[in-house]
Amino acid sequence: MDADLLPLRKRITNTFKLCGFMIRSENSSYLAEQLLPFDSAERDKWLTVITENLQSQKLLTPHVERAALEKAINELNRVGLDEGETVFTLINAFTVPRFRYNQRVKKFELDTQPRQLLTAPRMKSDYMQQRYAMLLQKTLRHDLFAPAVIQDGVGAEAQAKKFKLQFAENLLATSTMKEAVVLGLLTQLKEGKFYVEDPTGCVHLDLTGARFHAGFFCEGCFVLAEGNYNNGVLKVDGLGFPPAEPATSSRAFFGTANTWGGESAKLLKYSPRLQELERTNTETTIVFLSDVRLDLPVVMDKLRQLFVGYDSCPPQAIVLMGPFTASTRNHHELRHHLDALGGLAAGCEQLKKQTDLILVPSSEDPTAPNILPRAPIPECLAAGLLKTWPRTQLATNPCRLQYCTQQIVVCRLDLMAKFCRNTLHFPEDTSQIEQHFARTIVCQGHLVPIHPIAMPVHWDYDPALWLYPLPDLIVMGDSCQSFSSSQHGCTVLNTGSFVKSKFAFKVYIPATRTIEDSEIPDDVE
Repeated sequence: MDADLLPLRKRITNTFKLCGFMIRSENSSYLAEQLLPFDSAERDKWLTVITENLQSQKLLTPHVERAALEKAINELNRVGLDEGETVFTLINAFTVPRFRYNQRVKKFELDTQPRQLLTAPRMKSDYMQQRYAMLLQKTLRHDLFAPAVIQDGVGAEAQAKKFKLQFAENLLATSTMKEAVVLGLLTQLKEGKFYVEDPTGCVHLDLTGARFHAGFFCEGCFVLAEGNYNNGVLKVDGLGFPPAEPATSSRAFFGTANTWGGESAKLLKYSPRLQELERTNTETTIVFLSDVRLDLPVVMDKLRQLFVGYDSCPPQAIVLMGPFTASTRNHHELRHHLDALGGLAAGCEQLKKQTDLILVPSSEDPTAPNILPRAPIPECLAAGLLKTWPRTQLATNPCRLQYCTQQIVVCRLDLMAKFCRNTLHFPEDTSQIEQHFARTIVCQGHLVPIHPIAMPVHWDYDPALWLYPLPDLIVMGDSCQSFSSSQHGCTVLNTGSFVKSKFAFKVYIPATRTIEDSEIPDDVE
């Protein structure tokens, strides 16, 4: 391999010199590896296009850095696409745009204020108010709450029953109100006493005779409480979630703005070129694994089999979720395991050239605190892996993926256990537990709709956890049993534990939007 690279590297260096550029040896090696699969004539063609792209980038110095080189190569990979359009992109949670709902114009507007981890104290309440505003505006649009319209001479009373959404201050200003419906945060202001709270106040709830709708009702989630109000107490007849809304309806209130993240100024959801690529690339797959314990020899053996098996038909990406080692204070142990992970792909040249390896850390991985969104694994620990597998990407937790027009959220969190531990009412139909899980996060429009004590969140970056508008696929790396469930055009997939499930993993096929269950059997040599 090195014998083939040497003359190609010299050719790259000479071509760049003729165009007025200088390239370091490590960058010329990287480019040579990308061009190696092509024949001589094709290499000359691509070198010409790459140098032309570099000239159009108007670099400040003649030295070509790795970032400029990767940008030029990415341009080649998306020939025929408009500026900012990409086939596949990993989006860091800390770069996800933040939108605020403007009540006056009834639209979401981009918030360009700078954000930081140690933010102002006012953000402690502000991020919950923004979440409430998001849920309120879609609830008011729902058929149950939208004002009745007289159609074809039929009165409003003859049509479906409508509800009038009340605010806490409306109830507190009166002594009695029948059939009151309030949207607010389910909170426990006094031990054993639950309240529903909105920006105007809070109302004490009597849940003794309440009928709970499907889902997990945890302190810290938003609920619709329906019942009769009398002398400061709302006796709840029914407790449900804010209604879910299809993504197509939600996007109308964002305009053409890119709500998902990435380089494009406009949302790529409706790009005709990407839609065509998505339809024609029928062989493209994305592989998801969770609980990938690199410190276990048996896991490393299975990963080697996985890499060898996929070398002949490389997927678009392989997403590995942690924890990557047992919890330990010596963080540098992980570096050795990641180096060994890169070694597993030895000989899998097609896989390393065509597949993105994405690492999503868990709460047990170094070196960030247990707060969402969580920073990626430090590059210093993955330096060896990045060298042996250049297409490795260190992701935040959660992170977002964009494949053509499809939007995918990936999160590594044992959320099912948190829901079961903190819910006020455990669902009676336990056989449909995955439906309750999916309905909870879809209706709440948020990945972790529970109390901040159970799962802390960086206040300034809470929009990175929003599920509004709904994505196409939500991938949870939860160690409970795997499942998939579809709600309002959004599929919620739990990968399960790679270690505990006899090395099972999930394969997503974007062209058909289907999920395949896969497993690495014991009898593979």
